[in-house]
Amino acid sequence: MARNNKNNNRIDAQAPSRQDLIELLSEQGRPLKRQEIFQRLDVESEDEREIMRRRIQAMLRDGQLVKNRRNAYGLPEKMDLVRGRISAHPDGFGFVEPESGDPDLFLPPKEMRRVLHGDLVLASITAIDDRGRRQGVITEVLERAHTKIVGRFVKESGVALVVPDESRINQDVLVPLDQTKGAKPGQIVVAEITQQPGPRQPPVGKIVEILGESGAPGMATEIAIRNFDLSHEWPKGVEAEAAKFGDKVDGKWIEGRRDLRDLPLVTIDGADARDFDDAVFAQRRSNSWRLVVAIADVASYVRPGSKLDTEARERATSVYFPGRVIPMLPEALSNGLCSLNPDVDRLCLVCDMSVDNEGRVTRSRFDAAIMRSQARLTYGEVWDWIVSGRELIRPRMDAVSTSLRDLYGLYKALRKARTRRGAIDFESTEVNFVFDVEGGVDGIQPVERNDAHKLIEECMVAANVEAARLLQRQGLPTLYRVHEPPQGDRVESLEQFLKGLGIKITWRGRPEPRDFEEMVQRIKGREDRHLIMAVLLRAQSLATYQAENHGHFGLALDAYAHFTSPIRRYPDLMVHRALHHLHVKKDAQDFGFGMPEMKKLAEHCSHRSRRAEEAERDVTERLKCYYMERHVGDTFTGRVSGVTSFGLFVELERIFVSGLVHITALPNDYYHFDPVLHRLTGERGGKVFQLAQKITVKVVAVNPDERKIDFELDQ
Repeated sequence: MARNNKNNNRIDAQAPSRQDLIELLSEQGRPLKRQEIFQRLDVESEDEREIMRRRIQAMLRDGQLVKNRRNAYGLPEKMDLVRGRISAHPDGFGFVEPESGDPDLFLPPKEMRRVLHGDLVLASITAIDDRGRRQGVITEVLERAHTKIVGRFVKESGVALVVPDESRINQDVLVPLDQTKGAKPGQIVVAEITQQPGPRQPPVGKIVEILGESGAPGMATEIAIRNFDLSHEWPKGVEAEAAKFGDKVDGKWIEGRRDLRDLPLVTIDGADARDFDDAVFAQRRSNSWRLVVAIADVASYVRPGSKLDTEARERATSVYFPGRVIPMLPEALSNGLCSLNPDVDRLCLVCDMSVDNEGRVTRSRFDAAIMRSQARLTYGEVWDWIVSGRELIRPRMDAVSTSLRDLYGLYKALRKARTRRGAIDFESTEVNFVFDVEGGVDGIQPVERNDAHKLIEECMVAANVEAARLLQRQGLPTLYRVHEPPQGDRVESLEQFLKGLGIKITWRGRPEPRDFEEMVQRIKGREDRHLIMAVLLRAQSLATYQAENHGHFGLALDAYAHFTSPIRRYPDLMVHRALHHLHVKKDAQDFGFGMPEMKKLAEHCSHRSRRAEEAERDVTERLKCYYMERHVGDTFTGRVSGVTSFGLFVELERIFVSGLVHITALPNDYYHFDPVLHRLTGERGGKVFQLAQKITVKVVAVNPDERKIDFELDQ
């Protein structure tokens, strides 16, 4: 394998690769010292040796190699080492979550002092405890997850600390007194870690940003942005690159496109929406409908390799907080040139479909087009018009009104097809926050979904399915939206839950989507319906992006991809690029994106999507706490949403705020917990508290930092 050319003085810099080294160690079956590696790989020149020294160090950092006490290098998997991320528990212990998917490795508090939640480590297995858990120790920290920590500034007895807001980061950050930047006790600050934790010392840092007082307007979002490491500032040049396209469609973009500017396409979105991805049109024919779904053509502006694309790929999704959006694309595109605003020309990709009377798409085609939205409508406006029976939705909008009437008729056919497939009609409980003039939370209102919401959803599902099937048929690598069937343990827990409520299980073995949908229909009209729905949702697997198609369980579809929101989701942008390629090339040749890249991108986009959901949920829970601080001492009606050995979780009606009634706050008795029937029963008094039970509680304490609310029974 020698790469040194002895016939002349030229040095071939192509030293042995990482793969060469991995194959060598696998063949040898034992760790090798550096000199042995050089000899066996014929690394002779000093230049090559320097390259290999650096390569070995990089492989050590990445966890591909491990250096033992004999200064020999070996493969982690051959040394029974586990590579994975740290999952910390607030009580001090933690786990290594292996990248291989193997069971977690338990780490005692002593080991956890060296790391923080999210760190990437190599660990060795030391024992199996009496509960069958693998126990271990950390052999090496490969990657630190945190360079900055957001938390509350504390100064006591001449010592300054930052107490992390994230409860899973269970070590306070020590701050030298000359590095506090003037922070005052109680303020929310950001500390940059200058020294990571070790076996005998906590993390050390310096204050780099003072966010302000806890509970101040907008603070919940500011904390979440930093806790979840969300990119919220544009790197140099990104906004300029977006702005250079101007605010109008250049005439050169229109050539070769289908002209749909006379078609009465409209957008239908929430009242507070600002980025309009999709527009729709429908027309009733003799035995079918024509459905046109036009989607903003982001791919024509955001080109691979550009600064815009690099940042969009890094963010992968827009993040929506109450009153604030962290967009995937700069505003010049997301709310401007790409957004399908009314009465202006816009580039789009259009899915033009024929749908039969049974709601089946019988034919579809995709085109690059130019369009002009004829109205920006809201869900509420469309639904009110449908219910009212008025002739026109707005004055002089005859064509739009005709399209909307046909669209509603088409929707009913699509819903029948959905029911026939057995797709699950999950309805989650979402809320809107009402803010006062100072930015404080003044109220919580449940989001009411109507047929206008569902109408748009069905149109988008139809277009997404057609995009997925076309790309699969043509063999182009793409990102599918995959929803796997629920895992066995989750199904078992769900069955126990339903039996505890006296609800009959209709399936045997592994349930099909239709079984869940039948359950959804059966619980309609029950007062505890939304609680049961929440448990049904928790039983489902998480939807992910994957480079290989495995279908969508919840929608009961054999192929599904995200095509309809390229302004706010990077996977949709990738689907658009594939469709553009087909439009030009007519086949899969020379696409430029292969399966290996798609697999990496699928993992990245799935992670970013989960992170966004967690950040949004974190802000929602904190805002609920801010609201409930105003109601300490007040009473509310709620339902028992969870039963544990230490108390009852109660969800308040209408506002969907959850809190805990600790077992010590129940009537004085010895209580016995039944995990199968989900109930607590008093030994002496016989008092029973069970899942879905309606009770009245008083708010006794609220801790927004920990997102905890304590109730007691109102008697």
